[in-house]
Amino acid sequence: MTRQVKNGFGERLKWWRAQRGLSQLALSGAAEISQRHLSFLESGRAEPSREMVLRLCAVLDMPLRQQNALMLAAGFAPVWRESDLGVPELAQVNSALDYMLAQQEPYPAFVVDRRWNLLRANAGGGHLVTFLTGAAPSGPVNLADALISADGLRPFIGNWEEVAVHFLRSVQADAVADGTAETAALLRRLTAYPGVPPLSRVAPLETHGPVLSIRFRKAETEFGVFTTIATLGTPQDVTLQEIRIECFFPSDEGSAALFRGWAKTGSG
Repeated sequence: MTRQVKNGFGERLKWWRAQRGLSQLALSGAAEISQRHLSFLESGRAEPSREMVLRLCAVLDMPLRQQNALMLAAGFAPVWRESDLGVPELAQVNSALDYMLAQQEPYPAFVVDRRWNLLRANAGGGHLVTFLTGAAPSGPVNLADALISADGLRPFIGNWEEVAVHFLRSVQADAVADGTAETAALLRRLTAYPGVPPLSRVAPLETHGPVLSIRFRKAETEFGVFTTIATLGTPQDVTLQEIRIECFFPSDEGSAALFRGWAKTGSG
């Protein structure tokens, strides 16, 4: 049993070192330990202390969820809790999320988790989805699938290929950063959809503006938006670290007027 724990830790540590593109010399120097000791940790010839695991996690800039996994592999209890958003301890965070959604009105805003599962949306987000699809979202919604799938928003996006490539590259970066099988599976699922362009696709340089605008079109109505992604700055909870707030802003005055109109009539 002890050997399995040590081997599991060493393999995970070596994998994360490779993910971060570090040699043993570079990682040992950053962690202020000898290269020989690091080699022994990776091979299972030495057992890490709890403090050593935390130090290596910090140097490797590992997400909290993966820090817990490395702690378990080393035979220690997880350090970071993972809470449901509804627990009383997160009441202040929930209030902050609701405040950000409300401040974004009449423009759309969505709260999603690490793999783009929709957690909540403001009224502007509901108006946008209702206008494009004819119905407000119901049940579990994954915004990544909605963007990439032909059954989702793809038919309503005039520059869908360009938007899809940029989005898929961000998911690819997430898969490298968090190292989870779930994010890697999400990337495989998205790239397997029919008609998805390769990640090597490069848009014509003359079409590039200061930000990538998503151009929506339905019947005779066209409008454009660009997005921002916000995260909580100093999370000490796995759930909170994985939360993202995506805000949509109109890319021109005509698009802004459309959102204001939807807010006045109460629907898209």
